[in-house]
This record gives sequence, structure tokens and C-alpha cells, in this order.
Amino acid sequence: MTDATTPGEADERISLKQYTEQAYLNYSMYVILDRALPHVGDGLKPVQRRIVYAMSELGLKVSAKYKKSARTVGDVIGKYHPHGDSASYEAMVLMAQPFSYRYTLIDGQGNWGSPDDPKSFAAMRYTESRLTAYSDVLLSELGQGTVDWEPNFDGTLQEPSVLPARVPNVLLNGTTGIAVGMATDIPPHNLREVVAATVHLLENPKASVADLCEFVLAPDLPTEAEIISPREDIRKMYETGRGSLRMRAVWSKEGGDVVVTALPHQVSGAKVLEQIAAQMQAKKLPMVADLRDESDHENPTRLVIVPRSNRIDLEAMMNHLFATTDLERTYRININVIGIDGRPAVKSLDIILGEWLSFRMVTVRRRLQYRLTKVEERLERLAALLIVFLNVDEVIRIIRTEDEPKPVLIKRFKLSEMQAEYILDTKLRQLARLEEMKILEEKAALEGERDNLQKTLDSARRLKTLVKKELLEAADTYGDERRSPLVSRGEAQAFSETDLLSSDPITVILSEKGWIRAAKGHDIDPHTLSYKAGDKFKLSAQGKTNQNVTLLDSTGRSYALAAHTLPSARGQGEPVTGRLNAPSGATFNGLLMGQDRQRLLLCSDAGYGFVANFGDLYTKNRSGKAALTLPKGARVLPAMVIADPDNDLLAAVSNEGRLLVFPVTELPELARGKGNKIMNIPAARVQSREEFVMGVAVVGAGQALKLNAGKRHLNLKHADLDHYRGERGRRGNKLPRGFQKVDSIEVC
Repeated sequence: MTDATTPGEADERISLKQYTEQAYLNYSMYVILDRALPHVGDGLKPVQRRIVYAMSELGLKVSAKYKKSARTVGDVIGKYHPHGDSASYEAMVLMAQPFSYRYTLIDGQGNWGSPDDPKSFAAMRYTESRLTAYSDVLLSELGQGTVDWEPNFDGTLQEPSVLPARVPNVLLNGTTGIAVGMATDIPPHNLREVVAATVHLLENPKASVADLCEFVLAPDLPTEAEIISPREDIRKMYETGRGSLRMRAVWSKEGGDVVVTALPHQVSGAKVLEQIAAQMQAKKLPMVADLRDESDHENPTRLVIVPRSNRIDLEAMMNHLFATTDLERTYRININVIGIDGRPAVKSLDIILGEWLSFRMVTVRRRLQYRLTKVEERLERLAALLIVFLNVDEVIRIIRTEDEPKPVLIKRFKLSEMQAEYILDTKLRQLARLEEMKILEEKAALEGERDNLQKTLDSARRLKTLVKKELLEAADTYGDERRSPLVSRGEAQAFSETDLLSSDPITVILSEKGWIRAAKGHDIDPHTLSYKAGDKFKLSAQGKTNQNVTLLDSTGRSYALAAHTLPSARGQGEPVTGRLNAPSGATFNGLLMGQDRQRLLLCSDAGYGFVANFGDLYTKNRSGKAALTLPKGARVLPAMVIADPDNDLLAAVSNEGRLLVFPVTELPELARGKGNKIMNIPAARVQSREEFVMGVAVVGAGQALKLNAGKRHLNLKHADLDHYRGERGRRGNKLPRGFQKVDSIEVC
């Protein structure tokens, strides 16, 4: 590139960084102000405003005949909105769908979509449309000097910058839009509630959001589904302009079946049935037997859910469906609008209504001033006509004889230029005596109207009264009852995986080499099952398929496995180490099943232990969790289930033939740790393995303790145990001769 430049060229050069920044900022401002966000005055985005205005220009009022939608779209994109026809038509369709707009602006004829598939509308060449009666609140004052006009995109036509809405439409129909760096999500509201709040703010300008929420209870969407958000959350949403709204479907019980009669806003019944059917196919909804869609013209929403039996808890089932399907839905709220200052901002309810009232007061004042100007012009013309009646011969003479009659008339009768023009344009037949009476009557009526208009313009109170009267008239004409009821409901909870499982008896077996499996029923003898060569039975536990299996290893860590996921006992199972990450060299010494609140005895052969709950041992971690802390040189003893914590006895036997019995209640309840001393054994003797606790047992009322020493057996009935009872932490009493080396301890 050479340095040669033409004069002025260097001044036009800017850096690429500066150019792109400016171009992007311009684009961003265009998207924010002229595409995506609504104006607080009429609540419409530019494309919506242009559609409504173009239809009014085509004469498509509520009383007109329907006209092809393609004609409207052609006018919109050809005159005012130079964008794609499909985008304009989609915006038009949205304003015609009663399930999308709370108060529709367009009355459509043909296929305009359905709640199940809002985008299933026919092409614009097939549908016909006209404006609804409600659109009159936006258009009725348009030609009365109420708003500013601006050139269209090519400068050949004028279009309104905003429509003179007689109600706060920005809240009534709501809108959604995505701009650059910001978005808007405004829900629809009830006309009567919004008008009542607006009137209250008009009379009490310092009213708070809490005061206004006495009138505006919550959004009111075009569906009869329930709004279940707490009132406090709704009030906070109106205070900040941001929040969320939860809606839940309405259902009832009919002959044992569940019938859904109303769905949340913009939720498809077909999609809900698909979501439920998918759970049924995945066997995650065993309590549902069948689904039916019985919706028709008389019942737009009627979804039937057939439970598997009449013992199913329908409330719990529906709570699960609310939590896992679109039968309950949360909507984002972000009240972001372009204010009367032309700037976008997220606004609270009081600011929204306050700015709209400012807009409305200016609009009404401009309308009255416009009408006053027209009345005064008409009175001036009528005064000129009366001059003609009083001096008709002189006026005719001047017109007939003078080459330039206008200046002569102005000088002779002291007229204004406009009055002279009007006299010259008057037809002779208007000079009849009958017309004079009509003129006088019209003059008197107009003078009365002029005085009334002037009084209203001069009085802020009269102006407020007029605005209030027009608001209440609009509410009476177009208002209706709330459609979305406000109901207080609890949080929906989905079923857990175990809740969905059947509760069948099961026996879990663990072999010496760590292979685990599960057999149906509790009448299984684990010793009779087949094991791999060199392997044999080690531990078993009985429980239900919807419970967890708790394992305890030789390091004192606990693990949990879902019982229903274990392999069948028809085979030889699978290594438990494939499912768990136990420390190297660790072996599994405990296998338990039970309810979360079931008490357990955890102890080590160092003579320490404590009472724990099943739930305390549960963990989702494959590496387990620390449950029992082992003193140096100690080993884990098998965990024991405590059936009656208040009355059971704990029996501990040492390898030196001592037995100590005391109530289980003397041990503390802990979630984890070493526990308290069960039997007094010196730590040094435990480390050297000279003395340790050989075994422990939990003995219930009516049960006996059986001690095995080689081929010899000693049965101690419950009453016999009194001889060995002592305080927790003692050495215990010596067993009879021959039982100094006990092999095992059992409860029978």
C-alpha cells in the first residue's frame, strides 16, 4: 500500500478496533431499542406495534371482514418492518393465540396453532385475520395528537413511535425477548387487578409495592393451572423486577383414575404424556398402568392416568410426576422494559405503573389539547359563518366585484386569514335560515365543550379523575375474572430409586474370597450354594430389595451397595472389589441390612465399641467412609444388630476365658469413632496379641448365650448371665474350667 491519499481520505480512516466497537454498539442499541424489548407505554415491541398499526390502516377493525394474513404481512414488511415475512407472521400468530396472550389483539380465522403445538399454524396464505375489540384500547386515540410520529425505514411514510394505550398493556399480555446483553420475561396479568392497582397508585402516589400487591395478587396466565409460588416470593419479585413463578397442573380423581384438566402455561399435553410414558418404559413408574388423552373441543385438556391398583397413593404419585415432568413448571420473571426516558431497565411494580401513569397523563393532556385546538378552530369558522349571515349582501358584493376578495373581507369584517378562506369556500346552500339555527346550536355546544376542556387542562385533579374514569371503563368493558388460581402447595418430591422398587425379601451372601450375590427369599441356606474352587461361605444378611447392603471392612470403613443391583445367587456372583475401592489388603468382616434407624453395635477386639445407626454407615462413595477407629494392633469384630436398645444385654468374651455382661444402654450412640471401653484389656497386651476380646454378642430377653470351645459347649440362660454382670469396662468373671479358650460365641 502506498502512502498517497486523496484530500480528506486520511480524515475518514479509523482503527479496526474503534470501527468494530462502534458498529457492535450500534447494533446492540438497535436490537435493544427497536426489536427485542417492549415500551412501557403500550407494552409492545416494534414488530407488534407495526402489525397492529398496519391492520388498523387496512381497516381491519373488529367489525370488518376478515382479510388474508398475507395481505397484512405484506403491508407490515413493505411499509414499516423491513425484515423476514416468516418472523413477522410468527409475531402476528402469537398475538392471535388465546393460549399465548391473555388478551389477544388479533382475531384469527383458520389454523392458528394449538396448545399442544403452538407452531403448527397454517401458512399466511391460508389464514385470515382482523383486530379484536381489545385492540381498541391501543388504537382509539391514535389520530388525536396523542403520540409522536416518526418516518418509516425509507422515509416515505409516518408511523407512531408508541401507541396511546388506555391500560397498562405492558403487564396485561406480557412478553419475552432476547436482546444483546439483556433479556425480558414479563408474565401476563389480570386487567381488573392491574387497573385497580393503577387507580390506587394514581390516588396514592407514595404507595409501596406491598400496597399494590393487595390488588395485583400474582401474574394471571391464560391457563387454569395453579400458581403455587409463595406470596412472599411473588411480592419480592414485584419489588425487584426479577424472580420466578411456579405453576402446577390441576388434577382430580375420577373412579380411581387421575384426570388432569389444566396444564401450566405453554405446556403441551402430548409432551407430558411422552414424559410419563418414557418413565414407564424405563420401569421408573411401576404404579402407572395406562395413559389416555381424552382432550376434545368441550374439554381442551383431559389427560387420564390410570394407576396399577386402588392401593396406590395418588397424592405421592402425582407429587413424583410434578417433580419429574412438565406438570409443574417454573417460569423466569425479568421485567425489563424501555422506560419513558427511552432507556431499558428492570423495573419494580410501582415504577412500572408510575411510569405508565406519567405516560398516560401526558397522552390524555395531549388528546385534550388537540381536541381543544380543533374546537377553537371550529368556533372561529362558525363565527365567520355568522358574520356572513348578518352581512350576506355585503359579502356577496365584495366577492362579485373585487378581484382579490380575501384581503377586502379581512379588512372589512376584521377576520383572520383562515376565516376569510372558510367564507370563500362556503357553499350558498349553507346560508339558508335553517342552517343558521344549526350553527347557533353547534356553537353553543362547542363553547360548553371548550370550557370543560379548558377546566380539565387547568386542573390536575380533574385530569386525574378523567384518567381514573377511563381506566375503570376499560376494566368494565374488557376485564374478566382471574384464570390462574393462587394455591398454597408443598414442594413436589420425586420418588427415589428405592421408592420405586418393590419390597421383596432377599438374602445377600458374601464368600470368603469376597464374591457377593443375592437370592430371593429368606429360606436360603447359604452353605448349600455352590462356590468357586477354594472358596466358601463367609457372611449373609436378610433384608428387602429396596434396602442397601452395608459392608464393614477390616480397617473399620463402611460401604453401601443397592441390594437390587446385586447379581443373582443362581450364579456365583461377582467380586465385591469390582464395585468398591477398599484399601489394599483389607477384608470384609461385616455384612448387614436394615432400616436407617436400626441400631448396630460396632466394636474392636481391643475392647472398645459404640452404638450406631444403619443410616450413619451409608455412603455413596466407592471408597467408603471411616466408621470404626481401631487402636493400634486391634481388629474389627463383626457388627451386631440391636433389636431392643433399651433392654438388650451385651456379652463380651476375652481369649483368656473371661465373660462380662452389661446393658447395651451403657454404651454411647455415635456416628463414628473408637467408642467407649467395653472390657478392660491393656493396650500393650492387645498390640502383642496376648489378650483381646474374642467375641461379643447382643442377648435379648428370653435368649441364651452359647459358648463353643472345641467340642465342648456351654449354654447360659438369661438368668445365668447375672453371675457375669458387671460395670462396663471391667475385666469380667472367669468362665468354668474347659472354657478358657472359647472358639465362638452364639445367641440362641
